[in-house]
Amino acid sequence: MQRTISKPKSSDFDLLIAGGGMVGAALACALGEQNLRVAVVEAQQIPMRMPPRKESDFEPRVSALTQASRNFLDNIGVWSFISQYRHCPFERMCVWDAEGTGQIAFDAGDIGQMSLGYIIENSLISAGLYQRLAELDHVEIIAPASIAGLSINKDGMNLVQLQDGSKCSATLLVGADGAHSKVRELSGISIKQRDYQQCAIVTTVSTEFSHQATAWQRFLSTGPLAFLPLMGGSNDSHSCSIVWSLDTEEASSIMALQDQEFADALGRAFEYRLGNIMAVAKRFQFPLYQRHATTYKAPGVALVGDAAHTIHPLAGQGVNLGFLDAAVLAEEIIRALRRGLPLADPSLLSRYQRRRVADNLLMMNLMRGFKELFAQTSPAVRWARNTGMNLMNQLAPVKNHIAARAMGVTGDLPILARPGNSQVSDASEG
Repeated sequence: MQRTISKPKSSDFDLLIAGGGMVGAALACALGEQNLRVAVVEAQQIPMRMPPRKESDFEPRVSALTQASRNFLDNIGVWSFISQYRHCPFERMCVWDAEGTGQIAFDAGDIGQMSLGYIIENSLISAGLYQRLAELDHVEIIAPASIAGLSINKDGMNLVQLQDGSKCSATLLVGADGAHSKVRELSGISIKQRDYQQCAIVTTVSTEFSHQATAWQRFLSTGPLAFLPLMGGSNDSHSCSIVWSLDTEEASSIMALQDQEFADALGRAFEYRLGNIMAVAKRFQFPLYQRHATTYKAPGVALVGDAAHTIHPLAGQGVNLGFLDAAVLAEEIIRALRRGLPLADPSLLSRYQRRRVADNLLMMNLMRGFKELFAQTSPAVRWARNTGMNLMNQLAPVKNHIAARAMGVTGDLPILARPGNSQVSDASEG
């Protein structure tokens, strides 16, 4: 793994990416073989290797990657690393209403796929990205370091000051530095924020029955409860990552329970679909917000991932939207290079924004609508909701079309999110 440094070896870059999380690192991988000087500034120390873990020891934070995200990681030379380690393809998805009989079941075979998606620990995705970055001579990693100031020099370049006082310049600065983005703040970009007044509880559990390579989600009036399948050692199929969305006060009460009390409460909330909860790992809690930047661009600046938008986790689309941001921005940068345009060219940034804002807003509004729909408890709404779910489950063409779009199998995808569009050179593959 590439050695990380606290001060940049260079001071002038074509592209500086603030934030070396999954989305920022993926963008660097996507552009690492272009004729660009790229730097990734990351606040945390980058691990030199995969952290050792027991077969039953899962990281609490996982991602449900769509096929489009898998294609993207494959095309930028990362999936081959991830696939060597534990990851769980899921073949089915079952969604049902806690307040009635409404249920929808999706099956990968119905849309001509081997799986609907992949449940993967975030640390594994990050390790694969940094393994790839270590192979790219044009990418410099500056870590641990963070951006403290931003100005424009006389040549119109971004002049970035790091917290240790060192400075560097960049034609294009990308904010991939999360929901509380410093780049967004320094660029004067405002956000619209909605506090759901809810928290998500995440942990790993062991269930009495096999998860059946199925992603399960029960919609309660307080929010969704998801059981995401994990694959442990010896093809163990009894481990699941859970995401339980609850009103903040109720979440605090649930978090205060002893492990067995929590397991019992979780089993009841899930209607014992997978039997009793046999074991519970350490629990974590984080607040839920919807955020959306009023613009994804400023002169010489672009925002991607959580710096541009955050979404309710009920459909697991957060990092997938971020990867699509990275894929589109990389595509537009490559397009500009081929046309001889500078990276800060307004047309490049406008095209990126135009291609991503509408899709992200659509997904955000859909998730908000789902949450509010299932929060309704009136008998009339409940009846209509359950009737609609059961009707949709019977309309195979419509249901399969929705599944294919949600999983990134169809739709207007960026080139790097389509199968077989690798940016990896023959030399690096060897």
